[in-house]
Amino acid sequence: MKMILEQQIRSVLGEMQKAGTLPVFEVPEIRVERPKEEQFGEYSSNVALMFAKQAGKSPMELAETIRQQLLYLCHSESSEAESRNLEIPRQARDDNEKLFEKIEVVKPGYINFYLSQKALGAVVREVLAKKERYGESEIGNGIKVNNEFISANPTGPLHLGNGRGGFYADVLSRVLRKAGFEVTNEYYINDAGEQILKLGHSVLKDSEAVYSGEYIDELNKRLTTDDLKQKVKEVGEKAAGIVMEEMIKKTLQEKMQVSFDVFTSEKKDIEENGYINKALEILRAKENLVYENEGALWLKTTLYGDDKDRVLLKQDGAKTYLASDCGYILYKMERSFERIIEVWGADHHGYVARFRAAAQALGFTGKVDFILVQLVKLVKDGEEVRMSKRAGNVITIDKLIEKVGHDVARFFFLLYAPETQMNFDLGLAEERSQKNPVFYVQYAHARLSSILRKAEEEGLAKTSGDLNLLVHPKERELICELLFFPELMETIARDFTVHRLPQYAIRLADKLHSFYADCRVLNGENKELSLARLELIKAVKVVLAETLDVMGIAAPEKM
Repeated sequence: MKMILEQQIRSVLGEMQKAGTLPVFEVPEIRVERPKEEQFGEYSSNVALMFAKQAGKSPMELAETIRQQLLYLCHSESSEAESRNLEIPRQARDDNEKLFEKIEVVKPGYINFYLSQKALGAVVREVLAKKERYGESEIGNGIKVNNEFISANPTGPLHLGNGRGGFYADVLSRVLRKAGFEVTNEYYINDAGEQILKLGHSVLKDSEAVYSGEYIDELNKRLTTDDLKQKVKEVGEKAAGIVMEEMIKKTLQEKMQVSFDVFTSEKKDIEENGYINKALEILRAKENLVYENEGALWLKTTLYGDDKDRVLLKQDGAKTYLASDCGYILYKMERSFERIIEVWGADHHGYVARFRAAAQALGFTGKVDFILVQLVKLVKDGEEVRMSKRAGNVITIDKLIEKVGHDVARFFFLLYAPETQMNFDLGLAEERSQKNPVFYVQYAHARLSSILRKAEEEGLAKTSGDLNLLVHPKERELICELLFFPELMETIARDFTVHRLPQYAIRLADKLHSFYADCRVLNGENKELSLARLELIKAVKVVLAETLDVMGIAAPEKM
């Protein structure tokens, strides 16, 4: 709907320019948005405020002119349109007549649009026809996306920050797939380098130990045989394998319920298959990209916006993290990804420019998106619970999920944009009532299911109703929320604002509960109205269930 309006406004401006009633100028993107207050209609545009100066009119005058031309799309005959030199197809007028009840202008120059009863009924019918496909689109056009996230070092259990980024990225992939992208979820296992030696020292509990905790004690018992005691690297590699397979993957699958299509090993897939050397050869072959200084090999990342050049090979020939990343980027390029998404912790913000520069230097022509996930504070009884992997008292995502449940943990993390710091309120998360937003939304779905079960008992569930009877303001508000779901999905697919999903779920639940308080669904005195409202209930259940499903959260039939 939003896109239709934007296209029609652009068309009207173009026709006005052809007719000479509007000066010719470049028309940028037309913005149609939801008003903050429902009294101003379902959609609003500030187009007149944007172009009043070019048109040589006041915003109110231009808005009224545009409004009148849009109304001609609704009501004028071809002869009337032609008399005003407007080439408006009859189909456009017919479509508009079905869409809008009224179009009005308000100060200082906004154009507000109110949907017709026919349009509202069409929304409900579309939801019921498409079911779980409602909200799908083709804006992704099959573009191959590599979404790499979590990728925590295999040196210990996943912590709350990993959980936050993991849930966010998992839902982002779900949205992108629904929008027509071909998405691969990938976990990069950093099983080569200094962190493996640190893990080895920690398991051996020697003077260079870094990590501690119960899992280190267990690894020590399993791995410190006489044959391995002096082989720090081998101990580290074996320990990393155990951590990855028996801790991290188990957490991902059983606790977080996050699925990965690919687990890429830095050691086996990148290093041993020669991707780092291949990447370095490509960079050396390009003119003026690498140089030697003080015995080290440098990459001119400043050519691509970095604040300084970066080392690829150290003086002793050891490869840097950037060299490994070059190999990994090349590996992604060879798999024909057109877009790369990197979900990192906020402490990696300084690495963004060099990673992007490395991708450009290697010739990656697609888009690289970086999402930096801020820290999480776990708050209990008003006090922050301190976390430290090295001190061994880390609060793992496993422990949190065991305490509050998967759905609660996931919903709470998704409520906040990743770039904002968040306090995870353990007290609210443990609340088993509608004060907890997860249960509030899930209860709404259970209520819908209960209504439909009762309708089935009364023999009404399989009979369709007249949607033109849905004229109550609460019915209108509820239908409009259903209308906005596909637009929400496209918005998230474009700007990655995943936190809009739980906010939408809460808003839809609000509208449902408000509707339920004012509108009796199973009304024995008015069977036709009951049937119409049951159609609406079915549609709301479809959209609420799909919203929860995209978030990876259960939609219970009973509570």
